Parts: sequence; structure tokens; C-alpha cells
Amino acid sequence: MSAFPDHINPFEVNSGSNRFQNLSTIVMVLLISLLVTLGIVKTGLIGVVGIIGLIVVVALLYMVFRNPRSGIILLIVSGFFVTGVARYIPAPWGLSIDGLLVLIYLALFFKGFGKKIPWDKAKSPLTLVVTIWMGYIFLQIANPEAQSLEAWFYAMRGVALYQWLSVPLLFVLFNRSKDLNTFFIIWGILSVIGTLKGFQQFHFGVDPFEQRWLDQGGAQTHVLFGKLRVFSFYSDAGQFGASQAHTGVVFGILALFKKGNLKLKTFFACVALAGFFGMLISGTRGAIAVPALGGIMFLILKKNVRVLILGGVFLIAAYIFFAHTTIGQGNAEIRRMRTAFDPNEASLQVRLENQKKLKGYLASRPMGGGVGATGNWGQRFTPHTFLANTATDSWYVMVWADTGIIGLTYYLLMLFFILGTGAYYVMYKLKDDWLKVQISALVCGMAGIMMASYGNGVFGQMPTGILMYVGMVFMFISPQLDKTGQKDTIRLH
Repeated sequence: MSAFPDHINPFEVNSGSNRFQNLSTIVMVLLISLLVTLGIVKTGLIGVVGIIGLIVVVALLYMVFRNPRSGIILLIVSGFFVTGVARYIPAPWGLSIDGLLVLIYLALFFKGFGKKIPWDKAKSPLTLVVTIWMGYIFLQIANPEAQSLEAWFYAMRGVALYQWLSVPLLFVLFNRSKDLNTFFIIWGILSVIGTLKGFQQFHFGVDPFEQRWLDQGGAQTHVLFGKLRVFSFYSDAGQFGASQAHTGVVFGILALFKKGNLKLKTFFACVALAGFFGMLISGTRGAIAVPALGGIMFLILKKNVRVLILGGVFLIAAYIFFAHTTIGQGNAEIRRMRTAFDPNEASLQVRLENQKKLKGYLASRPMGGGVGATGNWGQRFTPHTFLANTATDSWYVMVWADTGIIGLTYYLLMLFFILGTGAYYVMYKLKDDWLKVQISALVCGMAGIMMASYGNGVFGQMPTGILMYVGMVFMFISPQLDKTGQKDTIRLH
């Protein structure tokens, strides 16, 4: 008897073509081949696409169930492409985010039979505040002003559900210094791809599928005075511009303070430049708020009088350039950005007028008109109502109209609590220099997005939403990462 009963002699195992000596294997392979062939013959190209899609889905299911952490990576990647792909293959792709989140939870549930899942890592003030917010949104079902349960279902996902489901998963699965490094690399690569796609639209024009989207109504907001507002593969130009500005701020800070790794520093710098270029060609005026407030937040975090003065001078110079000069006026992108500094600009006056109307309407409705009462969901499910026909434009105005002054107050307090916690850790608790830079970048990026969300509804849309949720979690676990003493191990090859 062998001294190693569990040892398998490779020469005694059938592999490769030897396995086809088994009749049942041959029959199974032939049967599958026959079914695939019949499917292609009967359905043509649709059948091929369907079979490829089925194979991809099965592979993804296997990957997530085998390693739930890979589901987080997939979630980040999906956030970038989930809206744009609908222009090429019409389908409710947004629901794939819901399905992926549920799939990760299912994978953890089954993993729990074999080993203990460390759910205790999700015990955090962040989990608490987003749960309270989700609870309030759930109670909106009973709002007497709400007129559509369907509108609530679709709208509450971006407002609260994705955040509520994502935060615990991130605490449990995506919580190491290595994960933070991976997050930045994935974010950077996808953002550069987004800018390249945007440049293709800017310089060469849109493709036939994007043209169809414009012809079906997108041109009303994306072709102004004969000039295309670039949207890349994002949901719209507003999201593209703000997201790229967000990338520019975060990666600009990383590039400035990265030491000892020239390849990585160069990568960060290239991503930052691509981000700011994407912001510029998007034609989105509100996106300029991201580097503006992100820069101010950075100066505060540095706690350095000299840096504060220099940064203040730079910000004042930028303001003077846009608000009080005509330099670069021949450039359409600069000209459009400059209108953001004009207090008499026509669209701003329309927004202010709409807000006055909403103020009167909501004065007697402290819980708002119901989640999904405004915007696209309102137009789709309750087109006859006042809120559905009053443009909100702003993310915060939308939250106010949908959830009332109660909801808006709590929502803003929650965001400032999260931002303040991250800033406090950077300024007073974190000791590791590189970790402090990373969290500073996330805090400044979040501050910029919070500001930009007043002008556009960017906060709850993808990919900004998932980038925010990941950033929030790393802000809250940064003290634990600091204590472990884990250093920067990321490498580019």
C-alpha cells in the first residue's frame, strides 16, 4: 500500500483526448454541439450572440461564486459601461447592477456554509447612516403624495438602494491596502478609456448607434448651437464631465505626492490629464465645480499656510480668468465653461425660478412628493403631475422634491458626516504618508462631486455612485489600514 494514499499518479489518470474513450463523454459533447448548431441555424446572428452571452453569464456566475471579491471588481467595471451599452443593445441594463449585488450576497450566503463570513467588519457608523437613509426611503412607500410604486422602485435604487447594499459588501470583501491600490488602477484605466471614447466623438463624430440615441431625443440636451456635448459611453454629458473632473482631481493629487515609483506616478499624471481633458470636451459647465471645491478641500487638509496662500492665489486667478476676461473666448469649450460664472445666465435664471415654484409646492409637504415623482421616472410613470413637469436639474433639488425637507436635511447631514469623518482622519489620525495622500484624494474628490451635484444629478448615477461608495468605505477603514502598517505594494508592469 502506498505511504501516500491521497497521492494521484498522473500516469494513471485519463486526460485530454484519452477522455473521449468514454462513450458517455462523446455522447455529451456531440449532443451539446448539435444543440448549439441547431440554435445558430434557427436563429442566425441572434443565436450566436445569445450563446456567447450565455457562456459569459455562466462564466461570471462561476467566478463570483468561487470568489465573491471578484464581484466587487465586476461591479466597479459595470458601473462605467452599464448605461452606455444600452445604446448598442437596448435592454434594461441598469437592473444588472441590482442583479450583481444580489448575486454577491448569494455567493457569500453559500460561502457561509463552509466558513464564517466576517460580517462584523461591516459594523460602522457609515453602515448605520446609510441604513437609516434607506429606511426613510422605504417609508416613502407610505407617503400620501406618492402616486406610483413603480416610480419608487426604479428611482430609489440610485438614491439609496445601491449605496445600502454596496457598503456592507465593501467592508467585508474589499478592505485591504491592496484593494485600495487595485481600485485606483481600475478606475484610472476605465476613465482613460472613457476619455478616448469621448475624444472619438469630439473629433470624428458619433457612431450610428449613438446617432440613433441623439435622434430619439438625446440631441435636445447634447447638441447645442450645432455643437456636440460629448458623453462618451456614460449616461449623458453631465455625468461624463463631472466623472472625468472627479478623476482629474483624485489622480492629480495622487500624481503630485507619489514618491519612489516613476511608472506609477506617470500613470497617475496621465490619468489626471485625461480626466481634465474629458471634462473640458464634455461641454458641462457644472463639472468645473469639482476641481474648484476639490482644490479648496485639499488646501484645508494640508494645514499649511504657504500651500493655502499659493492655492488661494491659483483659485482666484482661475476665477478671474473665467469670470472677468475673454481670453480663449474663441474656443467653444472655454466659452461654455465661462457661462458657469455668469450670474445672469439664462438657464441659471430658469433653475432659480423652478426652485421658487418647488418651494411653494413643498411648503406643505415635508416628506416631498414621493420618490420617483420628478425627472425621467416622473415623466414615465406620472406625467400628469406638477413635479413630473417641473425640472429639478440638481441632484439635491431632486432629493428635496422627492423626499421633502426632512429627507434633504438628513441626506445632507449624512454626506457632510461622511466627508467630515474622512477629513478628520486625514488631518489628525493617519500617520502613513501614502495612505494619507490616498484618502485625501478621495475626500477632495467627494467634496467636488458634492458641489457639482447642485448643478447636475451626478451623485447617484453610475459610475460616480459606485466610486463614491468605495471611497466612503476606505475613508472609514483608513485608521485600521494605518495601524496594520501595510505599505504600498502596487506595481505596474
